[in-house]
Parts: sequence; structure tokens; C-alpha cells
Amino acid sequence: MAVRTATPVTGWLLRGGDGRLTAYAPTEGGVVRWTETRPGGPEWSGPELLPVPGLEPYLSIARSAQGYVSLVGVRKRVVPGDEGERTETEVVYATQFQPGRQPTNWRSLGTPHGPDRQRAEQIGVPAAAVDRHGLNVFVRNSGGGVCGRRQDARGIWGPWQDMKGSHVLDSLSAGVTAGGRVELLAPAAEFVLRWRQEQPGGPFRRIRNVPGKPAAASSTSAPTGDDRITHFWREDGDSSLRVLPPEAAEEAAAEDAEPESVSLGTIGSGPVAVLRTVLDGHDCTVLAQRAPSGLPAVAAFPSGDETVEPVWSETGEEFAGAPALARDARGRVVVAVLGMDGHLRVARQRTSEAGLALGDWERI
Repeated sequence: MAVRTATPVTGWLLRGGDGRLTAYAPTEGGVVRWTETRPGGPEWSGPELLPVPGLEPYLSIARSAQGYVSLVGVRKRVVPGDEGERTETEVVYATQFQPGRQPTNWRSLGTPHGPDRQRAEQIGVPAAAVDRHGLNVFVRNSGGGVCGRRQDARGIWGPWQDMKGSHVLDSLSAGVTAGGRVELLAPAAEFVLRWRQEQPGGPFRRIRNVPGKPAAASSTSAPTGDDRITHFWREDGDSSLRVLPPEAAEEAAAEDAEPESVSLGTIGSGPVAVLRTVLDGHDCTVLAQRAPSGLPAVAAFPSGDETVEPVWSETGEEFAGAPALARDARGRVVVAVLGMDGHLRVARQRTSEAGLALGDWERI
């Protein structure tokens, strides 16, 4: 079963409430899913096709504190009308409550443009995150700004809200802390836009732009501390990886100045996967990327030291899209990629060795 993604995205490997890992990927006609047959593996079931006619080849995936997984995408359907067939574009989502079980029916969130079909066709791919109350979905609108829609504490969806912004590129990235506070990043033509919740579940506030020329579809926002989210993206032109450490952003805000990002001196393609974990008793952040060679490359450093240039180790075979990172039921770091043949490949940490040593790659 061939799997092809139009926009590379990380975050597609997640651990469910029962400890089993599930990998998701969009494909023609739906979503492909692989699931561990028991917590910690090594056997997997799949690939299994979850039919979603009209789904565009992109997914944003968000996990709740309870282990529920929300799949968010854009669906385009040709429907009959009084004046002939027309294309309807809508943001849709489904929720999987238990690994291996069927998700809920796909529900429509519409678009920020209501019945205006022409403008609806121009929206960007969605970004999703679950805060203390529920699911948040963000998209670039037809005017180049950002709109968001969110669930309240009762699970009821509010209307689409105009969050402003301009010249936004595809795609956005959202990160959530352990306490349920979300930050949103939007690469734009000449800068990086940012929003944040001051309190878990609270309203989003626009904060200072970051100067730069970010590449489209290259950003990642991920927790690197208990109440700490770090943003990464690639610079357009040279594909170098840049980072905005939270402390630097806070210092700039205190001085009413524009925050400055830091170059990590790393070249690659697509967004970088980010995972906070414990290595040799130390709080660490693991990164995974697609190296210029096309191979997976991983690096690790102490959490909070993002400005230190990481040392990368290439491994495995050439792959497509972006890698994903997760911890399995035994606490091991798991790296996942989609091979050039469309098959899932995973490598797990060897806990018998110091640092971040990966075992052999398995073709699923």
C-alpha cells in the first residue's frame, strides 16, 4: 500500500492510553495506520486503510492527556448542485479513543469562509493541538492570515475566530505543554508569527514577530520543559535549522524588543521531529531530521541547551517526508520513517548502552 504525503509533518507516531504505539499516514482515499500488537512491540498490525474519500494527503495529529488521538485534515468533495457539480472544501476531524479501534466518524468544521467556496479552496493545511479544554484547530485563511476554532470545556465547538496575521506560508505548527498550554507558530514571508495561551485553556494572545525568512512547511513546536515550548524552523534558501529558545523570547519581551532566533548550523529538509525524554538520568531533547543524504539523522542534547549545535548521527535508509519520534511503553526512544517504498520503518533505543544508541531498523 503506497503512502505519499504532500506536506511533510512530524508527530505522526503516538502512544495511546494502553501504551501501544500507532503510526498514521495519509494516502489516496484515506489514512493508513500501523499499530503495535502489544505495548513495547516488536510486532505491529497493518498497514490498515481507514477510508476517507476526498481527504487531502496531509494530517495534523494531536494527542490528549488521556491518550485520545485526534486526526485533522482537509477534505475536498465534488457534489451535485443546481448549476452542475461543484467542489466543497472543509476541515474535518476524527478521534481515536483506543489504539487499534475504529475512530469516530469524520466530522466537518467547515472553513473560516463559510459558504464562499472559492475562498475556502485557498485555505492552508491545518495545525491541531489539545489544550486543557479540548481540540484547537488552526489554518491559514485565503487572505494569508490565521484563523482558529476550538472546543470549550464542555466539548462544544465555538465559531472560527480571526487571529490576524499576514503573508503566512504553509504550514503552521502548534505545541502544548504537559499542563495543557498551547503556543502557535506561523512562518511568513519575512518573519515568524507567534501566538500563545498565558494559561492552559485560556484565550490566545498575539506576541512579537521573529525576524527571518522561514521556509514553508518547515516548522515544529514542541515541549522541552514542564511549561516550556521551543520552536524550530528552517531558513529559506540554505535550509539551515533555526531555533527560538523560550528564554531568549522572554528576555526580548521584557525589553520590548524583537526576539532573535539562533542558527543551529544544521542543514536538512522538512520539519525536525522533537521529543523530550530522559537519557542516562538527564532531561534531554532528541531531534530527528531528514539529512541532505536523504537518510534519517538523530541528535540529543540537554533540555534547555537548544543553542548548542547538535551532533547528528545518520542511520537507516533513504526515506520520504519527515521523521517521527515517540517513547514506547518501556520508555525507549522510537524513531519512525516512511521508506521510499511507502512502508513503515522503525528503530528503537538500545537501553543497554549509554546515550542514544539505536537498534536495527525494522521494516513493518
